[in-house]
Amino acid sequence: MRPSLSETLTFFRILLIIDAMGCIQSISCKPRSFRESIIVLEVSSSIDSNPTSIDESSNVVLRYRTPHFRASARVLVLPVARKETWTVGWIQACNHMEFYNTYGNKGMSSWELPDLRDGKIEAISDSDGVNYPWYGNTTETCTVAGPTRRDTRFTVSMNDNFYPSVTWGIPVGDSEASQLTSIRRDQSFTTWLVALNQASGETVVLRTVRWRMRLHIQVDPDEPLGRRARLTEPLAQEQPEVLVRNEPIPSNATVKPNANDAQVLMWRPRFGSPWWSSRPSTDRP
Repeated sequence: MRPSLSETLTFFRILLIIDAMGCIQSISCKPRSFRESIIVLEVSSSIDSNPTSIDESSNVVLRYRTPHFRASARVLVLPVARKETWTVGWIQACNHMEFYNTYGNKGMSSWELPDLRDGKIEAISDSDGVNYPWYGNTTETCTVAGPTRRDTRFTVSMNDNFYPSVTWGIPVGDSEASQLTSIRRDQSFTTWLVALNQASGETVVLRTVRWRMRLHIQVDPDEPLGRRARLTEPLAQEQPEVLVRNEPIPSNATVKPNANDAQVLMWRPRFGSPWWSSRPSTDRP
């Protein structure tokens, strides 16, 4: 027996409802997971084009300020069906660090991360030291608490640069006489855009960015203050790379200690035994 016209029309209406809504209203649908609900609309990442600036205003230390690394993401979260809270934001880790300050033929000082240097870990957290595992908790993160009925849109952004102080004189001596002749620095980082479930700890890596900061400053200690230091390279930094495939986050990248707390200041004389101090660096402004 052929179906009537009205029965046929009813059948097609049901198909349209299934196509548009993914289920028939009278049947309970499985709520989508948060992983399925979050959409990264846009990611941008760059390092400012200006060169590293040098500050010789102090007769005790040389200061320099590198250009800023910047990362930003526009994110859309579809309605969240479950009662759950997620934080979306940036996590950063240091993968490699060389930071050497040479004092003529006397020796050199260096900031070092012993476990990273010795290969015991592959990365170390670059959190602000308070809001683990996040790089920060102002513009760097956004929290979404379900259930929600509407789409949630937001932007999370971060920036990073180096602004340290390097003594003109040998750091283990009493004299402040200028003996600094060179500063070399080469650091690499991985930065992840992440969604983290605050209750379960479930982590969803959304994007992965790799970037590097290098510099070489030549210093003539015999020149008067204000004319000693000169940036030799690079005048422009390599631009960051947003990876096609995400990388997993090493466990050390999300827990204490962070890089600033873990690093030690080494003095390596040309003759004699190395000496070290655990005094904290002042890299962040």
